[in-house]
Amino acid sequence: MNGMTSFESIILFVGLAIVVGLLVLLLLRRSGGGGADDSDLLARLYVLVEREGSLRQSELDRQQARQVEMERALIGRVEQMRVEMSERLGQMSGQIGREQAESRAAQSEALREMATTSAQQLAAIRGAVTEQLHAAVEKQMQTSFQRVLEQFSAMQKAMGEVSAMTAQIGDLKRLFGNVKTRGGWGEAQLRAILEDVLPPGTWETNCRLGRGGEVVEFAVKMPVRGSHPPVLAIDSKFPTEAYERLLDACANDDKDGEKAARRALETALRMEARKITSKYIVPPETVEFAVLYLPTDGLYTEIARAPGLIDEIGRTCRVLIMGPSLMPALLRTIHLGYVTLSLEERTDTIARLLGATRQEMLKMDGVLDKLSRNAHAMSTTIEDARRRTRVMARQLRSLDSGEPAEEGSDPETLL
Repeated sequence: MNGMTSFESIILFVGLAIVVGLLVLLLLRRSGGGGADDSDLLARLYVLVEREGSLRQSELDRQQARQVEMERALIGRVEQMRVEMSERLGQMSGQIGREQAESRAAQSEALREMATTSAQQLAAIRGAVTEQLHAAVEKQMQTSFQRVLEQFSAMQKAMGEVSAMTAQIGDLKRLFGNVKTRGGWGEAQLRAILEDVLPPGTWETNCRLGRGGEVVEFAVKMPVRGSHPPVLAIDSKFPTEAYERLLDACANDDKDGEKAARRALETALRMEARKITSKYIVPPETVEFAVLYLPTDGLYTEIARAPGLIDEIGRTCRVLIMGPSLMPALLRTIHLGYVTLSLEERTDTIARLLGATRQEMLKMDGVLDKLSRNAHAMSTTIEDARRRTRVMARQLRSLDSGEPAEEGSDPETLL
């Protein structure tokens, strides 16, 4: 049954349907009660079944024979296709082998060419890089050598400058070793500051003060009204010995020497302040205080580090201690006072000018009032003249037209 075809299935189905139909008819006849007819019917059914069986068997034999032939044909066809496929596979294998061999040969040749080209390019690159490196190294060596020469020249120049500076330092030491020369240096520095800040004529040099005629280095005129304004005495002091001892003690980390040098410096400064007080503070010729000028900021810094020293000298001796950084500020304040005084004088002049202008304006107001009254009288006179002119014009028009003049139009009457 497993090898049965669709045609065999159809025949079997038809046979079964006939058998089922006959069985149904048989049952119907039996239920109706016929005996002899049933036997005939069964015989016919048997014959039909036998015939159908034989037909089916013959058909099955034919189908089997046909299936065997088809199987043989299929087996032959499959064998033929297998042989053909084997031949094609052999041909394809040979062709693929040949193509692979040719491809391997071509790849080998291309790789050899690439290796040769790469070697040539690498050689060219190596040569170019070597040349560039050689040129760069030569240039760098030349630049470095030139820089070394320049630095050596600069070093020689610096050594020359150091030698000159050493000589200048020696000159400065000799300069500051002399008290008179040292004072002249501080005086020259103070003079430069005065010339830079104050206008000419507001300060004097080597000015005599008081009855004793003490000569102060600089006297600055204060910006006040009056023909004889008081002056501010400024004296330059440079206690080099005590300052140098202090610097040496600080450099050598000598605590005791540093304390002793500071005490000596404070003592020297108090002594100089008392001298300035006794010589250069003589009111009303001078103001109530004076200025002690220190030529270096380092010296002023050391003085400022002493607790309360500057305040003490200012309170007891009425002396202000100034350095090169503070002195211009004081002088600019005095200059500002001169500017303020000048502005006040100009303000007074302007006030006087405005007062005179006010008087002139009042006089001008009276003149304008007179002109206004005269102008009013003149306008009245002009209006009367215009009215008379209009009357005369009407009279002349009446004469031209031959009409009698209107009553009340007599010029003398109207006038």
